[in-house]
Amino acid sequence: MTLTRRKLIAAAASGVWATSVLPRRAMAAAEFEFKLGINTPDTHPLTLRLIEAANAIGAQSSGRLNVTVFPNSQLGGDPEMLSQLRAGGIDLLAAPSLTLSTLVPLSGLPSIGFAFQSYDKVWAAMDGGVGDLVREAIGKAGIIPMKKIWDNGFRQITSSSSRQLNTVDDLRGFKIRVPVTALLTSLFSGLGALPSSISYSELYSALQTHIVEGQENPLAQVSTGKLYEVQKYCALSNHCWSGYWIIANRRALSGLPADLQDIVAANFDAAALKERADLLEMDRSLQAELTAKGMTFNTLDPAPFRAGLVKAGFYAQWQKTYGAEAWARLEQYTGPLM
Repeated sequence: MTLTRRKLIAAAASGVWATSVLPRRAMAAAEFEFKLGINTPDTHPLTLRLIEAANAIGAQSSGRLNVTVFPNSQLGGDPEMLSQLRAGGIDLLAAPSLTLSTLVPLSGLPSIGFAFQSYDKVWAAMDGGVGDLVREAIGKAGIIPMKKIWDNGFRQITSSSSRQLNTVDDLRGFKIRVPVTALLTSLFSGLGALPSSISYSELYSALQTHIVEGQENPLAQVSTGKLYEVQKYCALSNHCWSGYWIIANRRALSGLPADLQDIVAANFDAAALKERADLLEMDRSLQAELTAKGMTFNTLDPAPFRAGLVKAGFYAQWQKTYGAEAWARLEQYTGPLM
């Protein structure tokens, strides 16, 4: 199934029902109860596919394992949910790769500024050598990742009506929200902006009250988070790609019988491939839809931005941080970055 925009909205309604009604009905019979947190809204493809996977896990386990999905940061912001997962307060988390990089620095490696030019390169890396490297690092942090990473998309920069971004100079002094992660803070600082780390759950209000002038996210997040209500311009920068890792509390997942562990892994990995296709289709239509909602788009030339990052020492800094071996693994898929 590929989600069209009409199907997406229809599925959202049934998806919300699935998170609230089906788990209660199955609760009495379930041998194991898992909570899964995610920051995306009900209508986001990631949320919908997580719900679909959770329902499939319940059905294939004959009700022995019930996974309840809590979308829209119901269980807290991303840093808080990550802490809860590590402590065992929640069992599963769809963790943004950039948020996860606060615990597992290598999780941020695929999001190096202007590294990937296309999805073909992204998936070759993430289903190949770069993904292997990151999963190994996540496992060493005491949590268990599923094999397939989910898509969050190429990130774009939006701004309020007071500033349209066309050149590197336009970023100087620009107050921009970034996730709570050193990588994007470093990227935008290197371009002369003033980045502020704010959780996604607080982003809309931060833009509405002008704590920050703009933000950077994939178009799907701009749409489902209704950021077009508080942002006027969108500069198509593709400045980095990011994803979501489905990660599990080690004790919780290891406590399942082997057959249930297999069911969990198989369904989340199958749903990841569907979500990647959903997000790609959604992204193709979103520029027109957001334009109709009042946003103005322009496309940035990446060359001067990359040159600015080279001059600022951005790539040299992160090569040192990640190490020569990891950097070389990334450049197998991206080509030379410096």
